[in-house]
Amino acid sequence: MTALTSDQVILAETVRDFAREHLAPHAVEWDQAKHFPVDVLRKAADLGLGGVYVAEDSGGSGLTRLDGVVVFEALATGCPSIAGYLSIHNMVAWMVDRYGDDDQRARWLPGLCSAETLGSYCLTEPGAGSDAAALGTRAVRDGDHYVLTGTKQFISGAGASSVYLVMARTADNGASGVSAFLVHRDDPGLSFGANETKMGWNAQPTRQVLLDGVRVPADRLLGGEGDGFRIAMNGLNGGRLGIAACSLGGAQAALEASTAYLTDREAFGGPLINAQALRFRLAEMATELEAARSLLWRAAAALDAGSPEAQRLCAMAKRYATDAGYDVADSALQLHGGYGYLTEYGIEKIVRDLRVHRILEGTNEIMSLIIARGLTGAA
Repeated sequence: MTALTSDQVILAETVRDFAREHLAPHAVEWDQAKHFPVDVLRKAADLGLGGVYVAEDSGGSGLTRLDGVVVFEALATGCPSIAGYLSIHNMVAWMVDRYGDDDQRARWLPGLCSAETLGSYCLTEPGAGSDAAALGTRAVRDGDHYVLTGTKQFISGAGASSVYLVMARTADNGASGVSAFLVHRDDPGLSFGANETKMGWNAQPTRQVLLDGVRVPADRLLGGEGDGFRIAMNGLNGGRLGIAACSLGGAQAALEASTAYLTDREAFGGPLINAQALRFRLAEMATELEAARSLLWRAAAALDAGSPEAQRLCAMAKRYATDAGYDVADSALQLHGGYGYLTEYGIEKIVRDLRVHRILEGTNEIMSLIIARGLTGAA
């Protein structure tokens, strides 16, 4: 991919305008207050951002993965934390659309696409992070129901979301024994831990999801028994693209802020932007983002095309873009000097928000493992 279509350019401009109006002016305040702006998420859904990849006949926007990375980069220029949550919400919605039956799509997707119902993805556990196949949450069949017991860790949106896509073990044969379930917030036995105190991503809640004998009808099983790990991993391919795009958006905002700051700030007899060393730093930052963006677009196109290279390229894009995004944001803070360290400028928030992108949706070390497996053929 070398250029966006005219429709994609308009899409990017529309979402960027939304981020500029509805996210950016409030981002620091939300971060400081740990406020989760559900009303703003619903405004985003009015633009079609609640079901970006969901088919139009199910209430979604029916966009491609390439469209999606354009959307989430633009959205994250206003607030990476909110854009990151909406990327996860869209991952859940896509998984329901892709793997659900007609009744499940009809029941769950209208609310998800409108953001009247928010979604959370529940894979990670206290003892199963990168080794996701080792998860211990269990789902035991009991007549026409399943009974779910276990704990999920680091769940974005937990407590505020209504729909929880939970990976649970239905058999003891490793990854093949994992199944996917749709759990509703009102199901008896479901509760939540305290909102975690975090470095960043404070504009969205992160809690444990506690399942204490949660009894759900058998029609809450997504796909078949044993399909859960495959569903989870396929969902993460797209989720990794979304988080990579959010890193680019946050870093792009930081780069633009740095350019404006150096233009306005005077020292040593003139604007700082006249200092060649600082101009070179901006050039390096812009080049890193453009390289990451090109790789991200290629990975998104591969996923759209169903390429056998898609998983490897998604891992490459996630690793490279999240590393580059964080490094650019950190450089932006340095270019702002002491002002970059102050909350009111918003740069230190971007740095804190982007740091976790190198951990979630699979750590960047796991991304390197996926890439290496593709090169060596090793399991």
